[in-house]
Amino acid sequence: MTAVPATYALPGPPAAAAPTVDEPALGALAELVGDGDVVVLSGAGLSTDSGIPDYRGATGSLRRHTPMTYQTFLRDPRGRHRYWARSFVGWPRIAAARPNGGHRAVADLQRAGLLSGVITQNVDGLHQAAGAAGVLELHGGLDRTVCLACGDLADRWELDARLRAANPAFGPDAEEVNPDGDAELPDEVLDGFVMVDCRACGRGPLKPDVVFFGETVPRDRVDRCFAMVEDAAALLVLGSSLTVMSGYRFVLRAEKLGIPVGLVNLGPTRGDAKVAVRVDAPLGTVLPELARRAAPRPA
Repeated sequence: MTAVPATYALPGPPAAAAPTVDEPALGALAELVGDGDVVVLSGAGLSTDSGIPDYRGATGSLRRHTPMTYQTFLRDPRGRHRYWARSFVGWPRIAAARPNGGHRAVADLQRAGLLSGVITQNVDGLHQAAGAAGVLELHGGLDRTVCLACGDLADRWELDARLRAANPAFGPDAEEVNPDGDAELPDEVLDGFVMVDCRACGRGPLKPDVVFFGETVPRDRVDRCFAMVEDAAALLVLGSSLTVMSGYRFVLRAEKLGIPVGLVNLGPTRGDAKVAVRVDAPLGTVLPELARRAAPRPA
């Protein structure tokens, strides 16, 4: 094989073409948001640019990974142990994720007075890290733990420090980290992991303060979300396939009440037929431009 001269640079892959955005749709969405009193409903697609995969989109891990269910977590000590071993390895990567342009655009829209509320199906805390206030976490947050025996709430970093002390030599490399924070690890390494109990009662198993698959979102939380949607002038769905009823019900409620729904997502969603305006493009491209167009300009 002929050697490549040292002064010659091998050509890299062609640069990706800039995503095409439906300009009329983006203009209509900016007009809808610019009228204000908008409630945002965000999903996992908003966080993919921050390195957190979604479940069903282009990086969807449901195609390769069965997430922990609430029933398994409660009833199967071995399954619970496996979850925490994987979560211990995956947590640093989740905690290191930073807000992307989409999260910052939502915070900009809120600061401009155009949003009356932010509901997120995500558990990563990136809306708050970007500066959004009063975010309602529909499915909870990975930055907290709850004891299933006494109900004690604790900071996830505190648990992480305790787990590091109990597992000084446990540090396998994660092949992949899922949206719920657990890492893909081979089963043979899990036996070396030591889990700790609740710091408050010393007996209860700990659970991340998130709603697992198969678990019911607390009724009062759902009612707060419904109230926010019902009082809004518009609902803006960002990065959600709306496959599960947990988020889709708010689109159905908005449609029933005649509240217009705007949607930004890469790829089709369950709610496409029920929205007033839809933009099919990467959120990191659309949302900063949406914020620029919709936010009122200084006089």
